[in-house]
Amino acid sequence: MNVFTKQNVVTLVVVFGAIIFGMVLAGGLGLTPKGQTSPEPSPAAAASAGQSVAGLPSFADLAEQVSPAVVTIEASTFERTRGGRMSDPFEFFFGPRRREQQDRPKDEDEEFRSDSGGSGFVVSADGLVVTNNHVIRGAEQVRVRIGNTAYDAEVKGIDAATDLALLKIDAGDDLPFLPLGDSDDLRPGDWVMAIGSPLELANTVTVGVVSAKGRRINISPETTSFESFIQTDAAINFGNSGGPLVNLSGLVVGINTAINWGSENIGFAVPVNILRQVLPQLRDAGRVRRGYLGIGVNDVTDRAAEAFGLESTEGALVSNVIPGLPADQGGLQAGDIILTVDGRTIENTRELIDYVSNQGPEAKVELGILREGKRLKKTIQLAERPSETGEPEEDEGPEDAGIEWLGLRYQDISPGLRSNHGIPEDLEGVWVTDISPRSPLYEEGVRSGELINIITEVNGRSVGSVAEFEELVRDAQSGSRLRFYLRRFGRGQELQPLFVFPAVP
Repeated sequence: MNVFTKQNVVTLVVVFGAIIFGMVLAGGLGLTPKGQTSPEPSPAAAASAGQSVAGLPSFADLAEQVSPAVVTIEASTFERTRGGRMSDPFEFFFGPRRREQQDRPKDEDEEFRSDSGGSGFVVSADGLVVTNNHVIRGAEQVRVRIGNTAYDAEVKGIDAATDLALLKIDAGDDLPFLPLGDSDDLRPGDWVMAIGSPLELANTVTVGVVSAKGRRINISPETTSFESFIQTDAAINFGNSGGPLVNLSGLVVGINTAINWGSENIGFAVPVNILRQVLPQLRDAGRVRRGYLGIGVNDVTDRAAEAFGLESTEGALVSNVIPGLPADQGGLQAGDIILTVDGRTIENTRELIDYVSNQGPEAKVELGILREGKRLKKTIQLAERPSETGEPEEDEGPEDAGIEWLGLRYQDISPGLRSNHGIPEDLEGVWVTDISPRSPLYEEGVRSGELINIITEVNGRSVGSVAEFEELVRDAQSGSRLRFYLRRFGRGQELQPLFVFPAVP
């Protein structure tokens, strides 16, 4: 091959290589046209169409669909006091209310206005609104704000046990409302959206997943028996309480209720199926009446199953029976294991409590029990479950008592308190339901809220009732120092007792 031929071959190779390199570079830069059979939408176009981008759904359409039925709750309370306001156990989970002090002479009582904010959602076109009970608790004035318009609200009903409340507004026209879903269908990992007014920022949308179900967090004594929260990492902040937690279909699956102060992305919502159970009574009667056996129950653990000779951990172990109440009258005993109710298998205490409560007072239930290896059946007529709110129900006697300088609210020990918190049957005393920050007991470390405090002795003398307690305190000489002995309980077990020594003014 001559030199000329070799030069031509080299030239052709260089040109061909340059063409191939140019095509590759142009394709990498997106300069070559794609085939018309497989077009790909831009991220903006996909998002506007509600389609998935990078594997995540767009929540814009869902937010637009749900937001018109989400409302802001404004609740105002007016207090007149010289000794400062009483503490609120709900503040641990929901934060303090905003208070405005009125200018008054020092020798007169001072009036405080407490403004609390929360969220809610419309559940019927005629203006029924659901929120949390703690959002409106004790409020003298409640308003529902939709957009820029605020409506005076009537409190139709409250249920402290589930921390739910039902309001009614008259907007003049039909309102958009949210349909209720089925919280039993939720699974950990399902997408959910929370909407509400955190920090008074209306219609704030946050998204996350269901983190867990059936959580018990012991918000307060009245909610303990009925807590079965949905846990979610969708951000729930102060002011979100009462707003809806919805699934991707726009159905309400929970009512946003609480947050954990010590961490991020741990929020809790009341399952919507609990709302379904209580909504008719809140609407029609203003409160919820529940069936009651009058027993304390525990889940059957592996150890308990082994000790009782059971093949599984199904059932509810009766830990105590309250004298004179339905279970006692029907022949139940401590140590019985309730396996069925009305023929339905009971897997745990939660199922038993829910079923019995839903039957209502005066209903009869048939319990299948295991006692000393023998299977028995007991038919029991239920009573009405007592309230743990410290608020009197119909014909339930006086409200909490109080001696002003002590800064305490207290009452006799109720049967419900004994069964729910493991208070021994033979323990007598006075249940302290609230403690003011100005109380001499507060200065010695006594707090209300999660702990149950029971004063059993004053100056070494046993007290069995409010009347006995007040008599001993009022007979004390001015300037003397009293000696209170407190038995304390928390989360079903007794804690270290405590002596406190308040000085009589």
